[in-house]
Amino acid sequence: MQIKGGIELPATRENVELVTEDGLNLVGELSLPLSAEPVATIVALHPLPTAGGFMDSHIIRKAAARLPALADLAVLRFNFRGVTSPRGTSDGAFGHGEDERHDLDAAIRFVAERGLPRPWLLGWSFGTEVALKHGLEHDVEGVILLSPPLHRTTDEELSAWAGSGRRMIVVVPELDDYLRPAEAAQRFASVPEAELVAVEGGKHLWVGEAQTRRVLTEIVARLNPGVLPLPEEWD
Repeated sequence: MQIKGGIELPATRENVELVTEDGLNLVGELSLPLSAEPVATIVALHPLPTAGGFMDSHIIRKAAARLPALADLAVLRFNFRGVTSPRGTSDGAFGHGEDERHDLDAAIRFVAERGLPRPWLLGWSFGTEVALKHGLEHDVEGVILLSPPLHRTTDEELSAWAGSGRRMIVVVPELDDYLRPAEAAQRFASVPEAELVAVEGGKHLWVGEAQTRRVLTEIVARLNPGVLPLPEEWD
């Protein structure tokens, strides 16, 4: 069976609810390797809710569908406040990247309660803003930023990551709609340890199997590089 599109590989999948400190219930899903302990944990932060972003945005959905089986990774994905997906609707209303700090708090608390190892934040577009603005408040190993627009993150919030001990992987499409590699190099210069990955031919939405595989490979290269290259077929 070829691994592409919406294929869902075997995993233990559990519908979960995250409870925020301001009293909201957020709907989500935890995906775990079927026959091994996870070696690391992805906390996935989805794109802009007002532009259709949700926990099923395709890169996040495919990470949950493939990486527990291919890379022994746990994947926690959820709808930010006020967001609806087939899984359901999270309480609350869009918080412009500020109130979502409570959503991130709830996700990291859930990871700790479940004893999941080595949490990383995986943000895509708006999700990168939430990660950059609020991720330093948490004990995470690092952040992977897909198509960061840097619309809501201030220079001060970004530079605070310098010397934090957290890894920062910045995956920037060559043809991004908001922030392209040359500008990203300038904006992220305040974080010397940030690793900039410029993806030739890449676009903001990472459409197509080739771009999906590139993104998933960049994730696995940091969390469990020993399993690379990712297979293209599943027996």
